[in-house]
Amino acid sequence: VRLTGLLLMSLAAWHLGFFIADHVPQATLPNAAFQGIRKKPVLRAPAPKRQKCDHWSPCPPGSYAYRILSGGGKEKMAKICFEDELNIFLYSNKSQVLGGLGIFFVKFVSVFSSYCVTDSTEHSEEMMTFIRNAPAGTLLLMATHDDGSTLLKDDARKLLEELGSKEIMNIKFRSSWVFIAAKGFKLPDDIQKEKINHSDQKMNRYNGWPAEIQIEGCIPRNLI
Repeated sequence: VRLTGLLLMSLAAWHLGFFIADHVPQATLPNAAFQGIRKKPVLRAPAPKRQKCDHWSPCPPGSYAYRILSGGGKEKMAKICFEDELNIFLYSNKSQVLGGLGIFFVKFVSVFSSYCVTDSTEHSEEMMTFIRNAPAGTLLLMATHDDGSTLLKDDARKLLEELGSKEIMNIKFRSSWVFIAAKGFKLPDDIQKEKINHSDQKMNRYNGWPAEIQIEGCIPRNLI
């Protein structure tokens, strides 16, 4: 009997509490603590921490982060990022965008950097010299803006193919192309090394330009 009475009293108290919460105006409630009975807790996720080169997730310890973004249209410059400290754009001047192929190389051990742009004039020879002079143990990161193919000689294409490019022979007028290669050592098979996007007047995002493309990843530091 006592147990039954206790259960009935608990049930009555529970219904009374809900009746008060539903029918009594908040202005007449006695204190702020009681006013918060019906409020649901707000769960706030912490702001995501920014990762190197704007990766969604951090690279594992003992690795380098990279991201290569091709140019898009006249306003969006190509961008090469390595370890968040080396951000390179294909520059523009006051009258025009300097289109072409940008190459950035990083000495793998000491993180020494250098940069080369082949613009709309003939610079295939300079680019080939730049690549050949890069010492063993370097990374080469490449991106196009506007057109990087029209004045690119076959010898230069073959040199890039020797570095591991599978798309350089297919690059066309205003193709967006990004590529990462290594001299003197082998990159892991499971990282993004190359991507291409051809101009198509029916599908171009920009007037005469295809959409920009990018590759990114993490490179272990113990490859040499």
